[in-house]
Amino acid sequence: MNNLREKILLLLLGGFALCYAYTPGRYWYVARTISREWSKIREKELREGINYLYRLNYIDKKINSNNLWQVSLTAKGKLALLSSRLDNIKNKKHKWDGKWRMVAFDIPEKYKKGRDSLRNKLKKAGFNELQESVLVTPYDCLKEIKALVDFFKLGKYVRFGILLSIDNEKYFEKLYKL
Repeated sequence: MNNLREKILLLLLGGFALCYAYTPGRYWYVARTISREWSKIREKELREGINYLYRLNYIDKKINSNNLWQVSLTAKGKLALLSSRLDNIKNKKHKWDGKWRMVAFDIPEKYKKGRDSLRNKLKKAGFNELQESVLVTPYDCLKEIKALVDFFKLGKYVRFGILLSIDNEKYFEKLYKL
C-alpha cells in the first residue's frame, strides 16, 4: 500500500486510540502525535489520498451538521490496515528474544470463513503451523493478533501464548533463519 495512504489510514485509526487513552497524559500524547503527523501531509496530497481511499471503499466520507467533512474507516479499510500492520511484523529486524508466539484456535464450522481468513492472515504475517490450528512465530505481535481476532469477532475461540521452547525448535529456527 502507498505510504501516504497507509499513513492516512493509521491517523484515522488514531482517532480510535483516543477513546482507549485511559489517562489524561496518554490522551494528550496521542492527540499531539496525530496533530503533528497530519501537519506533515500537504493538503493536495491529503485530498488525493482521501479520494483514492474513498474510491477503494477503505474510508467513508460524510458532511456533518457543521458543513465539515467527517472521514471514518470502513470494515474494508480496517482490514487493509491490519494486513499492513501484519506485513510489518515479519519485516522488523529485531534480535530474537528466544520466545515463540503461539496462536491456537478451535473455531466452529459455522465460522469457517472467519477461521480461514484468520489462518491466511496469520500465515501471511509469518506464522507457521505447529499443528493444523496451532501456529507459531518468533515475532512479537500480540497487539496485531488481538486486533485481527477482534476484527473477525473470534475472541472466544482463539488463544495466544508465549512459549519458551518447542520440541522441534531447531526446525523452526532454520525455517526463520534465527
